Amino acid sequence: MNGVELFLLGRTLMKIGEQAMPRPKSGSPASTRSVLVVLGDLVAHPGTTVGEVAARTGLPQSQVSTAVARLEEAGSAETEPDPADRRRRLIRPTAKPSARVTEVRATTVDDALTAAMADPDGTTPDPDAVREVARALDLLARRLTPQLAARARDLDAT
Repeated sequence: MNGVELFLLGRTLMKIGEQAMPRPKSGSPASTRSVLVVLGDLVAHPGTTVGEVAARTGLPQSQVSTAVARLEEAGSAETEPDPADRRRRLIRPTAKPSARVTEVRATTVDDALTAAMADPDGTTPDPDAVREVARALDLLARRLTPQLAARARDLDAT
């Protein structure tokens, strides 16, 4: 596998993940994507600012601000004034998962994975193949954590 293949696989997995998540009450899949990117960055860098999240993720500051507002509304993030500069706010994930986070975490990817692996004519894939891919994804999730990705990004920045 090369870098392009890995990148394309990552995009495919993101799309399957989006299909697996219960639909939010508002917002499009694109906005859900940016909220997840921002939340992932907040988990790796708690106590950060909108500008810092934007710099690390490559998202525009306005999109980060909107994502933070949605996370606050959902009870998944909280903000407080930055003691060093009261005009800025520090953002962190909440200590207790919100109802939305609990709902998303309780939902498996099984149906979305089965749909993604179906033949173009809609033929259901072999259940053993689906289980094999699910096990491989579990392994990857344990070995390739968001913190590992954050460390890799931080190394790239130096």
